[in-house]
Amino acid sequence: MEPNIGVGLRTEEEFQQRATEIYARYASQYKKRFRWLGAHHFIDNLAQDLRSDATVLRNLLAGFGLWNAAEDAKLKALRNLLAENYPDKKVLVFTQFADTVRYLVTQLRASGIHKIAAATGNSEDPTALAWRFSPVSNGRTDRTASEDQLRILVATDVLSEGQNLQDCAVVVNYDLPWAIIRLIQRAGRIDRIGQQAHEVCCYSFLPAEGIERLLRLRARVRSRLRDNAEVVGTDEAFFEDEDQQSVLDLYNEKSGILDGDDDAEVDLASYAYQIWKNAVTADPGLRRKIEDLPPVVYSARAYEPTQVRPDGVLVYLRTAQGHDALSWVDRAGNSVTESQFEILRAAACAPDTAALPRLESHHALVSTAAGHIAHEERQVGGQLGRPSGARFRAYERLMRYAQTVANTLFDTKPLRRAIDDLYRYPLRQAAIDTLNRQLRSGISDEALAELVIALREEDRLCIIHDEDERQEPRIICSLGLTERKG
Repeated sequence: MEPNIGVGLRTEEEFQQRATEIYARYASQYKKRFRWLGAHHFIDNLAQDLRSDATVLRNLLAGFGLWNAAEDAKLKALRNLLAENYPDKKVLVFTQFADTVRYLVTQLRASGIHKIAAATGNSEDPTALAWRFSPVSNGRTDRTASEDQLRILVATDVLSEGQNLQDCAVVVNYDLPWAIIRLIQRAGRIDRIGQQAHEVCCYSFLPAEGIERLLRLRARVRSRLRDNAEVVGTDEAFFEDEDQQSVLDLYNEKSGILDGDDDAEVDLASYAYQIWKNAVTADPGLRRKIEDLPPVVYSARAYEPTQVRPDGVLVYLRTAQGHDALSWVDRAGNSVTESQFEILRAAACAPDTAALPRLESHHALVSTAAGHIAHEERQVGGQLGRPSGARFRAYERLMRYAQTVANTLFDTKPLRRAIDDLYRYPLRQAAIDTLNRQLRSGISDEALAELVIALREEDRLCIIHDEDERQEPRIICSLGLTERKG
């Protein structure tokens, strides 16, 4: 766990020492996260202005004094909830910021709460923590000793998607996310197939009334709900009405609510992962066999062609931009469909399906399919990929949003940097999944900007590489679809 920045710092010398340590880390470990500007870009009095600002901040800190966790009423309420209401139960605590996660874990440990861990974007392996917290739902009971299991897991939204955490039946929102759909996604980690509890409890901390009058948080949340009415209904339906089917469908991740129709782009990674998990659960030995397969491996199976879905070859390729892509070509080398979901579904077969000899033209068709993928990536949007992709759509919307807020307080450097990264670098797969879901849910431009900025700040947005780094496309595997004879 990283030390809390600023804890125990009092004098100017202590702050300078800490700043030196942080800068050294940014200049080495996190160097590729930033575009570094030369000193000639800055005005002459910038250093003086920064020192003046630092002096004002130090004076404010001196006036308020050191933070006393013993007087933190919100922390005390959380501690009481964990110790008194759920002394022996697993509890999942979500908060918006990594600093808050570290603070909570440190203070809760100090108060005698054990078997607790922190999961943030900086964690070495958040998934491993999820497995220790919820070994049953992840099929990890044989690899997780009872003394290594976690009872309390405090996390940012790094765990709000793509994780099975249903060994737990209690979720706490220590603070409210600006994107209200996050509350649904967080609860969805535990309220899903495999949950054994009869009740799932969700707690949310709201600001004190005095702060509420200043921030008008409830009004802003309700405003956001009205903005998303087409997805989750009106604010009244969300909180009070009994007819909440649209919300329940969203909450339960019902097919078609977040993913759209079969022909629409879907959360391919989650769908593929579930296929993989089901397969290795049914046959544990399959994992080693597949992991030991060489690159460019190929096979073929029997297939019943139709007029619109002919036989041919399916290809899985990693593009030069770092994207995973599937292609389906017929025997003449023509593209059959660009729907990634449709191609993945066409590849489905039972474990005992017999392998057939490949077509004589198999390798030539694989080369043609790879060419189709490369050509498509160079089409409209250029390096942004296909127009239906999350990267292209997010970039287009944020560019329009940036133009509408130009020369206002919303026209910020973090926004411009996020847009620039979207254009220059490929998205991480988790970011693709997150953006796809949010774009389908009708997220507003302002909320989309906040989401992309947050993902970038947590290094969960793009795969950053040097400008002179060039990847070659890599064919992972291919499958021939051969019409049955006789």
